[in-house]
Formats: sequence, structure tokens, C-alpha cells
Amino acid sequence: MTQPATAAPKDAPTPAAKSAEEKGSSRLTGLRWDVRTLSLLGVLAVLVAVGGITAPDEFLATSNLQLVLTQASVIGVVTVGMTFVITSGGIDLSVGAMVALASVWATTVATQDFGFAGILFTAVVVGVGCGLVNGLLIAYGRMVPFIATLAMLASARGLALQITDGSTQVVTVQSVLDLGGRDSYVLGIPPLVLIFAAVTVIGWLLLNRTTFGRRTVAVGGNAEAARLAGIDVRRQRLYLYLLSGLCCGIAAFMLIVLAGSGQNTNGNLYELDAIAAAIIGGTLLSGGRGTIVGSVLGVLIFTTITNIFALNNLETAVQQIAKGAIIVAAVLVQRRSAHGDT
Repeated sequence: MTQPATAAPKDAPTPAAKSAEEKGSSRLTGLRWDVRTLSLLGVLAVLVAVGGITAPDEFLATSNLQLVLTQASVIGVVTVGMTFVITSGGIDLSVGAMVALASVWATTVATQDFGFAGILFTAVVVGVGCGLVNGLLIAYGRMVPFIATLAMLASARGLALQITDGSTQVVTVQSVLDLGGRDSYVLGIPPLVLIFAAVTVIGWLLLNRTTFGRRTVAVGGNAEAARLAGIDVRRQRLYLYLLSGLCCGIAAFMLIVLAGSGQNTNGNLYELDAIAAAIIGGTLLSGGRGTIVGSVLGVLIFTTITNIFALNNLETAVQQIAKGAIIVAAVLVQRRSAHGDT
């Protein structure tokens, strides 16, 4: 016996209406991203103008601009990894400590005996190893990311101090030192900046053009819904902390090239700078939305502010206060924007 067909409610949207609504929502989201990006570019332009006015001879010099980009490159690579973690709804407070541990482990006398490849390999492996521990504790040990990465922060800092015994480990491998010299610049661009650019492009493609990126956003938006949709949430989180560790390993090698040494104090407050840059760029601290381009612009903004303060002989304390104020303002703007979207 056939069941009588029921008429669709008059208020129910048709498939065509749903499609039009989704397209409109997509265009609106794209417009919001454009506004955010243009706003960040505007802030960066204002900062460049301020630097040019307050210290015209020093700030606009080619050597200083190269320095700003080089300094932004190290923390920028860390921020790319942090952006993925925050987008998934997590946090990584151990990035600075991982950079420190990787840098000192890669500059021991035993490691330097293996030359350029040995230093690079060790830095990356140590970073990935720390990320693996974080990922296992969070994904399969069900620890809160804040607690797990805080424990890694303390452990990695302690181990870095034990390895160096508080001393500076000078790099003697000439090929590593040459990479930071002006003779290695490509068309006036430092090699570290090129590495940062490559990591940024790969990160953007990974987040915006791959299944991995879509799963990251899904896990950050609603982990339970992502699990019901067939996503292995625990494995995805493990991969994300591995990615963060990989970025820290690369950044540690870049820092070795830049400083010519390894110290247990390397990467100090990198977690603050990376989180701040990601939030300033538009990545939601609660997860579910992330932008690599915005994070990179956030890094450039913070690095430019630091450079302007240094050129004008302002104290480090003032720089930290300014960064803290910017973070608070960015979070308030995000909350207001999220409230307006609902």
C-alpha cells in the first residue's frame, strides 16, 4: 500500500534557494576576508609611514628592511604551524621551548661533526619529536592542549639548559654560517626570507586547497560533528602537532643560521608572538577559522613595531606592553565580529 505523498511546507526552502543562500554566504565570507586582509595591509602601511617619519635614515635603509624581513622569517615559520593548531581548536605553548631545544641539540660538538646536513637533520627531527609527544598526549592521552604543551615547555627548556649548561654553543660549520652572509642573498633577498616564503606558500596550499586543511577547519569548528562525518579527529590532531613541531625545527635551523650559535634562551616568548600574530591575522582563537596570509601579515606588523621601537630607543618593556594591548584589542574585535555574524 503506497503512502500518500506529503506536500512540502510552504516555508521550506527549495534546493535552488539553498544553493543561492550558500553562494551568498560564501561571497559574504570572501568579502569579510578581503576586508580583514586590506585592514592588515593598511595597518602595515601606516607602520611603515611612522617608521619612515620617526627614523627616516635608518628605517627605510635597504639593510634595515632586509633585517626586518629576516627577523620576521623565523617567528613567521613558527606562526604558520601555530595557525594550523589554533584553527583546529588547539593551542601550543611549547613552540619557543621546542625551538630552543632543537637549536642547542643541533649545535652540540657531536652534531656539528656531521656538517650542514647533520645540523639541519637534527633540528628538524628534534622539533618533530617534540611535536609527536604533544600530539600523542593530546590526541590519544586526552590531555588538555594547554596542560600538555605547558608541560612540554617546561621540559624542553630544562633539557636545553642541561645540554648547554647555560653556555652558548658557537657554530663552526662554515657552510651554515655562509647561509646567513650577504654573499648568499638572491637578488637582494636573504635566504631565510625565501625559506619563509616557501613555508608560507606550502602552508596556504595545505590549509586552503587540500582535504587536510578542510579537516583541520572541521575539527576546529565542531570536533564531534567532524567525527560523525568520518574524520579521524585524534589522528588529525596528532598530525597538526607534528606539523607544528616540524615548523619549530625549521625555525630552529633558521635561528642557528641567523645567530651563528645555539642557546637555551632561544625562542623566548615565541609562543606569545606566534599566537598574537595568528589572532591579529584573523585566525579564531576558538578554532574553526584560520588564515595563513593574515598570520603572515600579523608577523610583519609585530616585527615592524619591534623594529620601530628599537630604532627610537624605546624599552623592551614598552614593546611587550604594546603587544599585550594589541592582542586584547584583536580578541575583542573577533568576539564582536563573531557576535555580529550570528
